[in-house]
Amino acid sequence: MPKDMIRRALLFISLACSAIIISAQSDPIVMRVNGKPVTRSEFEYNYNKNNTDGVIDQKTVEEYAELYANYRLKVEAALDAHLDTLSSYQQEFRSYRDQQIRPLLVTDADVEQKVRDYYAQMVASLEGHELMQPAHIFIRLPQQATADQQTVARERTDSIYAAFLAGADFAQLAAQHSDDRQTAANGGVIGWVGPHQLLKEIEDVMYSLKKGEVAKPLLSTVGWHIIKLNDQKSLEPFDTLAPRIQQFLESRGIREQLATQLVDSIAAASDGQKTAEQVLDEEADRLAADDTDLRYLIQEYHDGLLLFEICQRQVWTPASQDTVALEKYFKKNKKKYAFDKPHYAGALLQARTPDVLKRVQKALKGQPEDEWANIVRRQFNADSVMVRFERRVFEQGENTMVDSLAFGIKAGKTKLNPQYPCVNVIGRKMKKGPKYWTDVRDAVVADYQALKEQEFVAELRRRYTVEIYQDALDTVNRH
Repeated sequence: MPKDMIRRALLFISLACSAIIISAQSDPIVMRVNGKPVTRSEFEYNYNKNNTDGVIDQKTVEEYAELYANYRLKVEAALDAHLDTLSSYQQEFRSYRDQQIRPLLVTDADVEQKVRDYYAQMVASLEGHELMQPAHIFIRLPQQATADQQTVARERTDSIYAAFLAGADFAQLAAQHSDDRQTAANGGVIGWVGPHQLLKEIEDVMYSLKKGEVAKPLLSTVGWHIIKLNDQKSLEPFDTLAPRIQQFLESRGIREQLATQLVDSIAAASDGQKTAEQVLDEEADRLAADDTDLRYLIQEYHDGLLLFEICQRQVWTPASQDTVALEKYFKKNKKKYAFDKPHYAGALLQARTPDVLKRVQKALKGQPEDEWANIVRRQFNADSVMVRFERRVFEQGENTMVDSLAFGIKAGKTKLNPQYPCVNVIGRKMKKGPKYWTDVRDAVVADYQALKEQEFVAELRRRYTVEIYQDALDTVNRH
């Protein structure tokens, strides 16, 4: 090989190595989870997002590094379980991702052009006319009005018009007599209109009037009208109306419409080689390549949904459904759920009559507490609500009726529902703590799920490798 070629080859290798070194220095790897690197920029994005000033339990960089490693471990487990191939997962991920991507496909210039197009349509729709602001007093006529009805309507209209000619205020007459109650509240004012927005016979009269004039009563296909032209004006310039037009179009989802049109047009131009979904995949990759925050946000959607799916399958659902294990956990940790105040586990019953209250208490006596709601619904509330039923654990001081009936505490006058004046409780008092795990179901389930999640993470730590590089970690937010 000629010497100059060797020199060029060595120079290329040297430059390539330098680029790798510079890249590693500018964004070093802070950890590897299952051999996969986590860069400082990725770690900083997540650390800073989850440790803002408003976060109560802020973590140090070292504390968060352990939590983030556990997060990555769960994602690795989900990937190994091929949860990312589930159609339900892919659909949900794309839905979240596309909410971020689609608006970015549309520029402000695209929206402005639509605003200009809308304004041009407004100008064209006026057909050279000005905008008019008519008001009317409307006397309705039924479709198949009898001769008597027609006579009555005409006489009402003539009477109102005569009152106007005698000096009565048009707006007051509209408020008092117009059958169009929506406009009557505003003195009969219809609003700013142009051609083809009103019945033709009304429009013709409107454009024949001068500002402030009132026309003679007019019969249309729906009834009698007394028309007044309140005002007229030319359409405002584009720069004046543009903000309002844009706000209107934005409220109608113009960016979403433009994004759909763009994606569909790219897919159509590929002659069947790409679907709209594939186009969005490519656009997401393109945009994320130029925007680090967007890239990490999309990754956050991707990984967060995987974490939720794996934990739901492996931890949360199994733990919440294992009643034997939940009861065992409760008995082992019973002191943890001790009460500071006495509690009442049972139901507050409010009935329409004393007889109904007596019968519902008898029906519930001796029955499993979990069945109480079904018994009340079937026997007393099937056709109409005879009993208001609230079953849970009440803390002393929380409900005045329960305090009075269960604990004998009189805390002032208790306000009863007049429709359900007969009140009592059924259940049991708990002075020091719950008797059954179901008395504090939510707390026990949450604690047991947390325990099983710790065990799951410990198992993942044995299955996968985790390497945290302290030297790189020390540079987080310090470079």
